[in-house]
Amino acid sequence: MSDIPENGDGQNGEEEANEEAANEVLTPAMRLLDLQTKHRALDMKIAELHRFPYQNQILLQRLKKEKLRLKDAIERLKDEMIPDLNA
Repeated sequence: MSDIPENGDGQNGEEEANEEAANEVLTPAMRLLDLQTKHRALDMKIAELHRFPYQNQILLQRLKKEKLRLKDAIERLKDEMIPDLNA
């Protein structure tokens, strides 16, 4: 049995907190910070994998693609947040 108390509808407190966080509306600035944090974490993970003599090349390639996807999302979000001065 779990140590996390259940609420009235059968969900435990942790599941309820996760649902509330998922339903929370993120501002563009909050979304940007979240993407940048994930990008930095992937960068650190990739650097850590490079230190091993026998890297998992498939995992490394997947992480690099995800990092690039995050970078593109960050740039798109920045473009949305900053108005085009030439327009």
